[in-house]
Amino acid sequence: MRGVVSLDDLEARARRHLPVPIFGYVVGHAESGAAYSGSRGAYEKYLFSPNVLRGTKDRDQSVSLFGRRYSRPFGIAPMGLSALAAYDGDVALANGAHDRETVAILSATSLTPLERVAKEGPSHWFQAYFPGDHDRVRAMVERVAAAGFETLVVTADVPVNGNREIDKRNRFVTPIAPTPKLFLQGATRPAWSFGTAFRTLMRHGMPRFANLDVGEGPPIVARNIERSFSGREAFAWEHLETARKHWKGNLILKGVLRPDDASRALEMGCDGLIVSSHGGRQLDSMIAPLDALPGIRAAAGPDVPVLIDSGLRRGTEVLKALALGADFAFVGRPFLYAAALAGRSGVTRAIDILSEEIDRNMAMIGLQSLSGIRDANGNSRFVLHRSEVEREASAALSSTSTR
Repeated sequence: MRGVVSLDDLEARARRHLPVPIFGYVVGHAESGAAYSGSRGAYEKYLFSPNVLRGTKDRDQSVSLFGRRYSRPFGIAPMGLSALAAYDGDVALANGAHDRETVAILSATSLTPLERVAKEGPSHWFQAYFPGDHDRVRAMVERVAAAGFETLVVTADVPVNGNREIDKRNRFVTPIAPTPKLFLQGATRPAWSFGTAFRTLMRHGMPRFANLDVGEGPPIVARNIERSFSGREAFAWEHLETARKHWKGNLILKGVLRPDDASRALEMGCDGLIVSSHGGRQLDSMIAPLDALPGIRAAAGPDVPVLIDSGLRRGTEVLKALALGADFAFVGRPFLYAAALAGRSGVTRAIDILSEEIDRNMAMIGLQSLSGIRDANGNSRFVLHRSEVEREASAALSSTSTR
């Protein structure tokens, strides 16, 4: 991590550290990458309008969420196969988040049993892919609750796997086959081969999809692995209702991009929403979460937690999301790169980098506390759409010219 000064720096280092198929899986997007680039580019459409001379010496970026106080307004998004990229990656991410008083969401496609992550990495949010089967939903909810998780995040935007062409080109598809290309890549990446792959096999055995269902789950090389992913295309509102009935903790619906879906989720008893395009990994050419955020916020009202992920890399972007209606943000890939490079300490350093950017930018825009980033009506106090800036500048110029 020496010399890393921004989250963007981590991608280039991870590219050199990880075998091409594994790096391609982490960095990859659906089809042409329009959704991925769109989610990133949406933040460029908004500009800060700072206040000056506000006396912002003692800044506070902590936020409250579901009755807990977190020291920063962002956490770590759920990411599958983390333990392939980083040794004990799921635990490293959870512990790194806990060290910095924030949260990491454990993915259903993780390779570490959720019970172990709950015990060793006290960051108790779990993200589920549920099938359209009431009994399986109920059984999985009971398993997650028994492990001590407090927040259940139900992902709604992956009824089938996205068309990630980079994985097909790299032949990195389930079941994962130990191809000559993968062996060659491992041989040229000794730090990953010995520090992650061999170490994992020696200490934990062959990685397996441990959290897709109630059972133990198949190894990543199993030929019958597809059965564990089956049934998601049948998952519907009635199955979410079953989850709500049996889950007593916080229930969040992830992948919401339309106000009507937001309203229905809240009517069904969801406690919060995550506005997400799944990092551009599933459906290509879709609306950017930041563009969908104001509509979701309006549908949810002022009191429901509305969270956002996809495309955030900078403190400026976190602040823009909060100004436009989000209560909390999640960042994914960069934290997994950090875990791959330096484990738990890499995760904490990456969190510090993003947090330092937020703190610095709060001072720059004249913001003492994040509670003041929106006014009493929920409108942004510091962020304007580029079109608003251009319109105001044009009006001012016109006014000057007619004097």
